Amino acid sequence: MHSFEVEEIKKSGKDFAIDIDVLPNRTDCYSHFGMAREISAILGYKMKEEKWKLKEENFKAKDFISVKVKEGCQRYTARVIFDPKIDQSPDWLRERLEVCGLKPINNVVDVTNYVMLEFGQPLHAFDLDKIEEKEIIVRKAKKGEKILTLDEEEYELDKEILVIADSKKPVALAGIKGGKNSGISEKTKRVLLESANFEPLIIRRGSAKIDLKTDASVRFSHGLDPNLTEIAIDRAAFLIQEIAQGKVAKGMVDFYPEKVYPKKIKLEKEKVESLLGIKIAPKEIFRILKSLGFKVDKKFVVEIPTFRRDVSFQEDLIEEIGRVYGYEKIEKKFPKQTLSLPNKNLDLFWENMTKDILKELGFTEVYNYSFVSKDDVEKFHFEKEAIELENPVSASFQFLRPSLIINLLKNVYKNQNFFKQIKIFEIGKIFKGEKKEKKVLTCLMTGETFFEMKGTIDLLLEKLGISNFYYDSYRPTPEATKISVWHLKRSAEIKVDGEEIGFLGEISKKILDAYQIKEKVVVFDIDFEKLVNFASEEHEYQPISSFPAVIRDISVLLPKKVLVEEVLNKIYQAGGENLRDVDLFDIYEGEEIPEERKSLSFRLIFQAKDRALSSKEVEEVQNKIIEILEKEKEWEVRK
Repeated sequence: MHSFEVEEIKKSGKDFAIDIDVLPNRTDCYSHFGMAREISAILGYKMKEEKWKLKEENFKAKDFISVKVKEGCQRYTARVIFDPKIDQSPDWLRERLEVCGLKPINNVVDVTNYVMLEFGQPLHAFDLDKIEEKEIIVRKAKKGEKILTLDEEEYELDKEILVIADSKKPVALAGIKGGKNSGISEKTKRVLLESANFEPLIIRRGSAKIDLKTDASVRFSHGLDPNLTEIAIDRAAFLIQEIAQGKVAKGMVDFYPEKVYPKKIKLEKEKVESLLGIKIAPKEIFRILKSLGFKVDKKFVVEIPTFRRDVSFQEDLIEEIGRVYGYEKIEKKFPKQTLSLPNKNLDLFWENMTKDILKELGFTEVYNYSFVSKDDVEKFHFEKEAIELENPVSASFQFLRPSLIINLLKNVYKNQNFFKQIKIFEIGKIFKGEKKEKKVLTCLMTGETFFEMKGTIDLLLEKLGISNFYYDSYRPTPEATKISVWHLKRSAEIKVDGEEIGFLGEISKKILDAYQIKEKVVVFDIDFEKLVNFASEEHEYQPISSFPAVIRDISVLLPKKVLVEEVLNKIYQAGGENLRDVDLFDIYEGEEIPEERKSLSFRLIFQAKDRALSSKEVEEVQNKIIEILEKEKEWEVRK
């Protein structure tokens, strides 16, 4: 509780209505009985409980009604009452309801509302003779079903709304409001009394869906004790018996498949002193817990009543002891604590290292907004994945960004007239589909820079301790080809240990034209969370060879469709352990080269760890490489 507002409502000045703000986790205080228990504990007074006894007739309730629960209800308790005299409620009952803001209807309905205020458990009364085939079914509504509620409002329902129905129609909006077609009237001869425990989330969503909030829906939305249904229905039946002279059938129909039992927590007295910073006598601890409804044995094992859903740990119990004892009684002291270094945040560590590496390579970090426009989403064909905001600030910020590439291209558009080359990167979260978000690293470079960007990736991964990476061909489906943002012949998947971690590629001309970008743009887009999983601070030391390296160049004429990666793989396969490195230094297409063909020139670096290589050894390996390459049809090594 956080505030008390007192308002005088009677001229005598002796009677008051107290408006108490109760936090959502304290549903046990959503009632007069619960507040009385709380106040008695705080003030140290003994709580007075009214004694009453229900009289039952010989005929049984189960002979007149059956209950079937399909979903959304943890417990459904029902009683049957015969021959009530439906009339106006007595003055004391009417006055109490009016003070609490409820309008009196008739003695049966008023009792259900009175018990809800008294115990916090919503109840509902049906005219049993209006229930078809005497069967109650708790189910989701069917699409298109309608119901007229007690306040003469009609609602069209769908599968998100939980209803109470008979064999033919809905008779109430479960946990929210009753239906007009089954309400209590002066002609009612038999009453079906309902006391149920509905799933909070379903009631909360249903109430919001139809925009109908009631005293019952508020209580159910925050979750109630399922063991309260029996207490409340017996109390209501007793009051109807007393006020309306109803005859209560024997027993009740009770659907309760998974019973909720009290939890037990061992309370350590030393822990109480350690946490509160004050020693409280065991006798006082016992008194406080007992006054709040907890059961405590001699070994201080505390049984938590099921109505205290907010108490789960020993610390929760100590909080109860402290607040009732009085925090103002605890002496103020400076805390004593040993300072220690925080645990290493690996995610932040690798993020900072990645930024440092890219900055050393000449890239500039940018920070963009996490939003994009509808036009951006359509250009990149993210209509199915993009998440739209309910209340966007502007049309430019209508969706959460599904990719960092979109805003990076906008950065290029705004800056392309001021810089000869743009090299930028961003690390941030993207959002795709419901509740799916992940951190990615996206790096962009303008110009004919595909292989330069590949070198950037190589260096970045090596510095992050990732050695077993490679590039794989990108083979989109025919459908993906039509909407791809990538240049289909200049793109590749980045893989580590066979798992794809990202993508390297040139942005398609269609996208560049859409954003009015003049230069070619090459991008790599990496799942940063996967990158962190593979990264390692351990680096294997490789001593530099003291023997000279031998350099040879080789040019291969082949079809344009052949990927550079395919040629590199064959060169490395044939080169053996003495081929230290291979670099592509030229791609030529034009004069003296047949159409649909290209020439790739590679620089081969040979070096042994234990000796100087002879010309003959190098020549043998080079001839082997040429032999492997020329085994492919239409591949020719230029002499």
